[in-house]
Amino acid sequence: MIEIKTSLTRLYRGARIAAATTALLVMLGCGDDKDVDPPAELTDITTTRDVRRVWTAGLGGDAERLRLALKPVVVEGTVYAASHAGVVAAMAANNGKRIWQVKTKLALSAGPEVGAGMVVLGSSDGDVIALDASNGAERWRKAIASEILAQPLIVNDLVVIRTVDGHLEGLSLVDGSTKWALDESVPRLTLRGTAPPVLAGDRIIAGFDSGKVLAVDPRNGEVLWDTIVNAPRGRTELERLADIDSPARVAGDDIFVVGFQGRIAMLARDSGQIWWARDASSYRGFAMDERNLYLTNADSVVIAMRRSDGAVQWEQDTMRRRGLSAPTVDGDALVVGDFEGYLHWLDKETGAIVARQKTDGERITNAAVTDGERVFVQTDSGKLLVFRSAPREVKTADSGE
Repeated sequence: MIEIKTSLTRLYRGARIAAATTALLVMLGCGDDKDVDPPAELTDITTTRDVRRVWTAGLGGDAERLRLALKPVVVEGTVYAASHAGVVAAMAANNGKRIWQVKTKLALSAGPEVGAGMVVLGSSDGDVIALDASNGAERWRKAIASEILAQPLIVNDLVVIRTVDGHLEGLSLVDGSTKWALDESVPRLTLRGTAPPVLAGDRIIAGFDSGKVLAVDPRNGEVLWDTIVNAPRGRTELERLADIDSPARVAGDDIFVVGFQGRIAMLARDSGQIWWARDASSYRGFAMDERNLYLTNADSVVIAMRRSDGAVQWEQDTMRRRGLSAPTVDGDALVVGDFEGYLHWLDKETGAIVARQKTDGERITNAAVTDGERVFVQTDSGKLLVFRSAPREVKTADSGE
């Protein structure tokens, strides 16, 4: 299921109300037609990876179908997480012990982002709130005129916020005051979701619903370059959906981006020039390692592509239409979540499913995160679950066992 939003009009930013957008759920490739294929049923797998649940924590705030950008962040042994109910918590990553917890009374929808001793989040009503990372004390909050569905970005003494109506704003990390702002036009019909800004060296990279990617100077908001990666095509508004909703990935001087109903491409960081591009469609995004990109496409097919030229290495298509999250690299495996709350581990070399775990049965919208030892995943019900995984040891006759 893909959620689509329709932009009705643009409001003046001074008005402290949400941008006039109406959200409606539609099924692309789904509906009342009896011939439409349902989500794939899970089949038996040969488990060759051991997965163990370490601890769980409940944050509350059911966000079913809202497609929020709430996922944990792990920094120096502490995991920070938040829920749509407004709860923000800091916990010990090894055992889940609460360090602090606060109730913001906001309908939180994006974050947290952690940096420079601060925890920053956005809300469905367009609020930005900054907390002290050591104790959760509120430092400041600021109202912005539209819903925030992208994780904020902290760059030195700046917080960069991206809203659903094409607005990108740099705020002071000290007090939330506006340092600069820019706006990109938004098509009438777009997917529900927003690409979070990411840092690439000395510039911020931001993707937009028009299929455009911008490089922005964090000091003053100047646009250094812009590139159309995903040009809208087709006659109907549905056919012309070309959103870039997943975060760009950066490796040195290379930037990788993917759009819906369009392309995945590698761009030059300094100029935005496209080095290579391949047909692809994704609104969830991808992970990468030294060799490959690992993409979850719009049909929930996981694809490994060579970073150097986009050549396909393998495809895992047995979980079609299960609403898979973007992959996360977990050692020599990948982990993805689905709409029924299952986590699936895939072998990075072959794409074979090597382990599976049930969470709380609720949708997993956002990609899991890792700290190198554990996998942290938050379901749409506001439950945080932590796992350890490792390849299963193969016993041989020479081992004497």
